[in-house]
Amino acid sequence: MSAVLKDTPVASEGIQFLAGAPADLLDPAAQAFLAELHRRFEPARQARLADRRQRQAAFDAGALPDFRDDTRAIRDGDWRVAALPAALLDRRVEITGPVDPKMVINALNSGANCYMADFEDSTSPTWDNLLTGQRALREAIAGTLSFEGNGKRYALKPERERAVLIVRPRGWHLDEKHVQVDGERLSASLFDLGLFAFHNARALADKDRGPYFYLPKLQSMDEAALWQDVLSYVECLLGLPQGQMKVTVLIETLPAAFEMDEILHALRDRIAGLNCGRWDYIFSYIKTLRAHRDRVLPERAQVTMTQPFLKAYSELLIQTCHRRGAHAMGGMAAQIPIANDAEANDRALARVRADKLREVTAGHDGTWVAHPALIPLARQIFDERMPGPHQHHVGREEVIVARADLLAPPLGTITRAGFEGNVEVCVRYLAAWLDGNGCVPIHGMMEDAATAEIARTQLWQWLHAADRGGTPLHLHDGTEIDEALFDRVLLNLPSRLAGQPMPGAARVAEAIALLEALTQRDTLEAFLTLPAYERID
Repeated sequence: MSAVLKDTPVASEGIQFLAGAPADLLDPAAQAFLAELHRRFEPARQARLADRRQRQAAFDAGALPDFRDDTRAIRDGDWRVAALPAALLDRRVEITGPVDPKMVINALNSGANCYMADFEDSTSPTWDNLLTGQRALREAIAGTLSFEGNGKRYALKPERERAVLIVRPRGWHLDEKHVQVDGERLSASLFDLGLFAFHNARALADKDRGPYFYLPKLQSMDEAALWQDVLSYVECLLGLPQGQMKVTVLIETLPAAFEMDEILHALRDRIAGLNCGRWDYIFSYIKTLRAHRDRVLPERAQVTMTQPFLKAYSELLIQTCHRRGAHAMGGMAAQIPIANDAEANDRALARVRADKLREVTAGHDGTWVAHPALIPLARQIFDERMPGPHQHHVGREEVIVARADLLAPPLGTITRAGFEGNVEVCVRYLAAWLDGNGCVPIHGMMEDAATAEIARTQLWQWLHAADRGGTPLHLHDGTEIDEALFDRVLLNLPSRLAGQPMPGAARVAEAIALLEALTQRDTLEAFLTLPAYERID
């Protein structure tokens, strides 16, 4: 299924493909479609990204996120989103993963209600991966996708037995460097969603299956409004009814948690729900409040959804969605089965069970898992406590969430194991990502870009805590967290990893060098994948 690339760049009406344009995906009509989207929406995208930078500068200067005064009428108003399509009424268990053919088949066949095909956090965006993913999804929708590997042949179940497909494009902050329009890089969001819609929107609409999308990394209602404009225009270009394309928005940035009503309102004619993107949300909390010495988080293992600031976020999301007639989707269980250690496997399953029980009891309408083996467990828990297709009747009117509740950091510590674990996860994931693998099992957890970002930003924040005249942070055993400690851990890491079978082993040294450079910078890089992207392909 690997992409068949031409040897030379292809240019047509101002659009250029720097790594080749396979004719089955990027024919002249598809090229013109993508170019049209870029020319119409790139100025607005850049304006929204400038807004992000301006807002972050205010946070770095001491400001804190808050609910907007200018949108109070939206929050106080009595309105609801459009009725949900039948295919999205019951979403109690969703599986997520990358878009390689084997994963697409296994996810669609998994027994989950929905499969989020992920071009974002679990896909390393090599040109080959992107084209292979687009091709795999198109063949899956046509019912012709198959795959052979490891002596086995994988094929799709009958359509009525497959999960509902939901596609996640990359976020607004990312470019697609392999495609330039009039000398500018195309938005990765517009490439992923636009090319998928161009090839599949009509077929999915005819089947009453969308197309459906998950929209990541939004920080404001203004970014949601840009998506609304894009989707409406795509519908016009493709001859679809307005509102045909439905979306679910991941609330996975701290600023967006203060604009959930507003995001629903901006997309009210097509939005199906909001999702607690917990791992990116923790990453965003660290990044947004990076200059606030009093809001440093403890190590990742201690930052669970039972912590008050995360509990407030999830309960506000449930209350907001159900008031407006939208689904409130729970977050990812990142655990995976541990085949060679029964005791560790039992502990992992117990954590999944407790997490899913918390979600369904709180009022969530569905949840995510990262591995097919966890679907029966998640389904059992939701089936026992959610007999209907959703829990919109659970209004959570008793929930009162103030600004301080969303900003209060949890108490906790930084252990030596936690510090070293952050370094290892970040290096191992980054090495795999540079090598073309965006979804990596490490110590019983399925790590993706979001969890690697937690590790990377925590390391930066811990090491730079004393930059503004404050006192250095210390490990739980009293060791000062400084560059010397970080350097020792980096120096010892290759010997710790030696001999372990792991994706991207040949790029560990490169990953170490990149992590070291990013961590030593005076300012925090917004996304790990921005500098790393320039090193792939």
